[in-house]
Amino acid sequence: MADASSIRSRSARPSGRVPRRAGASALLLTAPTILSIVVLGAYPLLFVLAAAFTDSTLGRPFQEWVGTANLETILSDADVVASFARTVVYAVVVAVASVVLGVAIAVALERATRSGAVVRTLLLLPLITPPVVVGTLWKLVFNPGGGLLATVLPGISLAPLSTTAWALPAIGLADVWQWTPLIVILVYAALLAQDASVREAASLDGAHGIGLFRNITWPAIAGTVLAALFIRLVVAMKVFDLVFVMTSGGPGQASTVTTYLIQQVALKEFDIGRASAITIVFAVIVTAVTLVVAVLARKARHD
Repeated sequence: MADASSIRSRSARPSGRVPRRAGASALLLTAPTILSIVVLGAYPLLFVLAAAFTDSTLGRPFQEWVGTANLETILSDADVVASFARTVVYAVVVAVASVVLGVAIAVALERATRSGAVVRTLLLLPLITPPVVVGTLWKLVFNPGGGLLATVLPGISLAPLSTTAWALPAIGLADVWQWTPLIVILVYAALLAQDASVREAASLDGAHGIGLFRNITWPAIAGTVLAALFIRLVVAMKVFDLVFVMTSGGPGQASTVTTYLIQQVALKEFDIGRASAITIVFAVIVTAVTLVVAVLARKARHD
């Protein structure tokens, strides 16, 4: 009898081995995700890397191995280097402007409890509007022949989209208008997550206005604000639709950002090798710029 009970106890113990059917089911369930990553992620990356080091055109990629010739060509091209600098400056200015405005609006919205629901609904409208529609809307606003700006300021001749110095800032204004609501929503959620008792205690101790924000509110939302800045910076680096609709990179090269330049080189000049080389260098630049913000955001969250 003792032997029978010991046999039953051993048979009741888990073997620690996954049945073959369970393993096959798990593989079947994860296959679509793995396939999506390979098709949408790994394959385009490998294609760009291969094209950057070969003589590749739109119809005939990978014709001949050229090594670093494409990279050397773009780094010696003044227009390409200028587009890198233009894009970085644009993204930093637009991202900072969006975050500053977003934090200010979120703080005001958190205090205006009565009209908060209505304002939140209105703020979502620019965010859910397609970028092409946003570009068309702001192109009409800046239209010197009857646009909103010309109507409001009839005595002043303004055509920012046709001016070298103001074309990119005009696009940046449309960009800020579209994406600032995202910052507002993120920061507003962080403000609602604050411990109300801490702020009330600080108010009783005499902290008000800027002092209350600097010493109590900002430490509570700093991590969220920096994370929002990181997201906004990445989105601004990828701007294409607004440039395509509003200025087509002009006048001249004044508003030609790197994403627009890549599109022109790949689909207008059919030089896939050069476009891929620009993409690789631009990816390195974006990583370097955003890495600083990512480190600051992580440090703020841990503090």
